[in-house]
Amino acid sequence: MKPVIFGLSGPTLTPDERSFFRDCDPAGYIMFRRNCVDRAQLRALTEDLRALSGRDDLAILIDQEGGRVSRMQPPEWPEFPAGAAFDALYNIAPISAMEAARVNAKAIALTLAEVGINVDALPLLDVRTPDTHPAIGDRALGADPMRVASLGRSVIDGLREGGVVGIVKHIPGQGRAVVDSHHDLPVVDADEAALATDLSPFEWLNTAPIAMTGHIMFPAWDTKLCVTMSPTVIAGIIRGRIGFDGLLLSDDLDMNALSGAVSDRAATCIGAGCDIALNCWGRMDEMIAIARALPEITDAATERLARAMATIAPVTDFAEMPDLIAKRDALLALV
Repeated sequence: MKPVIFGLSGPTLTPDERSFFRDCDPAGYIMFRRNCVDRAQLRALTEDLRALSGRDDLAILIDQEGGRVSRMQPPEWPEFPAGAAFDALYNIAPISAMEAARVNAKAIALTLAEVGINVDALPLLDVRTPDTHPAIGDRALGADPMRVASLGRSVIDGLREGGVVGIVKHIPGQGRAVVDSHHDLPVVDADEAALATDLSPFEWLNTAPIAMTGHIMFPAWDTKLCVTMSPTVIAGIIRGRIGFDGLLLSDDLDMNALSGAVSDRAATCIGAGCDIALNCWGRMDEMIAIARALPEITDAATERLARAMATIAPVTDFAEMPDLIAKRDALLALV
């Protein structure tokens, strides 16, 4: 197995993809809007991927946060709110906000599980600041680390109850970024005392099964390399200070925060201590180069992947979804 998660080019596997994926055996796949047409099509695609891999617990990911980051779109699938909605409710009713976040996440999870998707890149644990770039913006769960952790825990719990494992992101915190890592490398010059705030939600939720790195540089910890590429930050901060021992996944390696060939980026992030490299765009030439550049997955990463996927309980009853959405809406209406 190769320590990489790949994207697909369209709503069905092409012959070239089928042949390549059979030979490469990636750790998993990630879905985007181009892969999501309707329930029958998406379910057939995820079943095809599982049959191809021979693994019932194959990791199939998606970014279905709600708000502007939603790959599965109406009218085929429900619309979900962004994280800021739960932050606003927390201002007046914290317990209600946590319950709204939980039932919303469970509804998202049921939507995903129905079509065979079992991992969601949610929740964000980035602590918002007055200067947070809009790329994070309303996706964040708040500006107070305890609030972010409380709502984040509710999201993780709700996803798990709906048959999906969540990913906490962007470890060790991207709330101070003032540029978008899709386009530029954020450099955060905050000192250790300030960065302790950013770390707090990840420390409180350090038993999460999966975390995703941020492509962001913290000179307080490493003056040359961003988190995804930094052995110092991964070993010293993520694994050490935060105490995270789950599966560590890179953010998308195609982002312009990074430089060099994508295959080199993949090899570097795995060498730095990421368990899995993430390549989202389904470009065959890039995927072939990445597969050639990567070693086989380590025993430690294999164990972490298996441990994360083992947290998923099969779901057979999807009838609860309308009630979950109604409860969420009633709670959010309190604002």
